[in-house]
Amino acid sequence: MKNSFFSRFTPKEPKFFPLLKQLSEVLVSSSAVLVESMQHDKPEERSSYYKKIKDLEREGDRLAHLIFDELGTTFITPFDREDIQALASHMDDVIDGINSCAKRIAIYNPRPIGDSGKELSLLVQKEADYICKAMDELDTFRKNPATLREYCSKLHDIENQADDVYELFITKLFEEEKDCIEIIKIKEIMQILEKTTDSAEYVGKILRTLIVKYA
Repeated sequence: MKNSFFSRFTPKEPKFFPLLKQLSEVLVSSSAVLVESMQHDKPEERSSYYKKIKDLEREGDRLAHLIFDELGTTFITPFDREDIQALASHMDDVIDGINSCAKRIAIYNPRPIGDSGKELSLLVQKEADYICKAMDELDTFRKNPATLREYCSKLHDIENQADDVYELFITKLFEEEKDCIEIIKIKEIMQILEKTTDSAEYVGKILRTLIVKYA
C-alpha cells in the first residue's frame, strides 16, 4: 500500500513543492507574454513574441521532465506519484496550449486579434495566476484546505466564462466574417485558447482530488 504505514516514519521529499512552483511560474510568465502579444499585429512582432513563448515552453518541458525523473528515484513522495505527475503534466499542457496559440498567430498572421481573443488570453492569464497561488498551498492545505478549494472554484468559474466568450465569438464570426481563409485562421486560434482554459481548469480538478484524499 503506497505511502501508508512506512510514510508515517519516513520523511517525505519536499523537493516536489518548489519544482511544481517553478513550473507554475513559467506558466504565469508565458500567459503574460501571450496577453502582451495580443496588442501587436505586425508579423515581425508576432514572431518575436512566439519566440519568447517558445523559450518558456521549453523551460516548462524541462521542469516537467525533471519532476518525472525525480518521481522515478524518490522513495517517499508527499502525495501519490500519479497526482504529482498529473499536476506537472497538465500544467505543462496549459503552457503547450499557450505556445500553440502563439505559434499559429505567428504562422497564420491573421487580421488583428479582436476583443474576444484578448479576453480569452486574459482569462488564461487569470487561471495561470490562480494555479501559481495554488502551488503555494500544497505543503500546508491539509490543515486548512479552504484557500486551495477557493482557487479550484475560481478556475472552474473562469473556464465557464471562457466557454461563453468562445461560443458568442463563433456565432458572430460566422455571421459577420466573409473571408473564408480568415474564418479558418481565427477559429483555430480561438479554439486553442478555449481548450487551454479547459486544461487549466483540469489542474483545478486534480487539486480537488488532493483535497479529498489528504485534507
